[in-house]
Amino acid sequence: MTHSQAVLDGDRLALSRLLTQVENDSPEGRAALIELFPHTGKAHLIGVTGAPGTGKSSLVNQLALHYRKTDGKRVAIIAVDPSSPFTGGAVLGDRVRMRDLSGDPGVFIRSMATRGSLGGLAQSTANMALVFDAAGFDVIIIETVGAGQSEVDVARLAHTTLVVEAPGMGDDIQAIKAGILEIADILVVNKADRPGVENTEKALKSMLDLAHPTQRVFQHHGISMNVDAPEVDSQTPLWIPPIQKTVSTEGKGITELAGSIARHVAHLTHSGDWAVRERTRLEVELEALIREELMNRFQQTVLRAEYQAIVERIIQREIAPGEAAKILMNGRLK
Repeated sequence: MTHSQAVLDGDRLALSRLLTQVENDSPEGRAALIELFPHTGKAHLIGVTGAPGTGKSSLVNQLALHYRKTDGKRVAIIAVDPSSPFTGGAVLGDRVRMRDLSGDPGVFIRSMATRGSLGGLAQSTANMALVFDAAGFDVIIIETVGAGQSEVDVARLAHTTLVVEAPGMGDDIQAIKAGILEIADILVVNKADRPGVENTEKALKSMLDLAHPTQRVFQHHGISMNVDAPEVDSQTPLWIPPIQKTVSTEGKGITELAGSIARHVAHLTHSGDWAVRERTRLEVELEALIREELMNRFQQTVLRAEYQAIVERIIQREIAPGEAAKILMNGRLK
């Protein structure tokens, strides 16, 4: 039996081995991704991001428990650590989870390190999500640490993106940097039992106002700004990110958060956005793979010495980079 078939049949050991091959980008891993692809497209991908210290790990943990106990859904968690799998945060986070989720065959947790390669991170994560999707997991939670460009890329993989904040993280709301607000479908104020929760909520609301000026229309008409707000026009129903308060260590607000996620899925399905996001995601992936393939072919055809000679001419300001690229792509020196 092939690795792929074993994964489709629910073999956890085969799944674990295949994830390692996929993360290492081995030939076996690549072949398995091709075999598994027709069996994908069913899972709901949830991205969870935000600054370190906001309690994302315990929030993800509680969300996974909720989906297991309430809906009986199978949940996969991909924890993307930006430095290495050995930093305190990742190990600690996994220990917390293991206590609650260990021994549950309907839950699979996988930590992966970026190993400093930001370019490959989104692709590697997408490939892992594909494997979990094919293996029959209903919900795949992709948890990233921080709020940089790599997190934005990973969040673009998701159907629903949660941006997690916590009171006392600084008035400027750290996670809003790097344009993270644009990708937020739901804003979560975790550790909501801490002082300063009102200020955090207020700051997020004012930022939403700037990011979604259409909200002012709703407020202007005196309609409360909820997720069931009326459509601006019949063609484009509007989704305004709700702000959910949670205390993940006590499991407070998790049911409400799951309700918001369910409403977002309903919105995506009803508006046709689900198909749009899926199409965009696959197109972005295809383009990235084409770029990689072209670069590989280019490196095989152009001699190192020839390349260095062109670089030298650019440094001497003899030719512009754009001209140099054309010369190299044509495979001949002037």
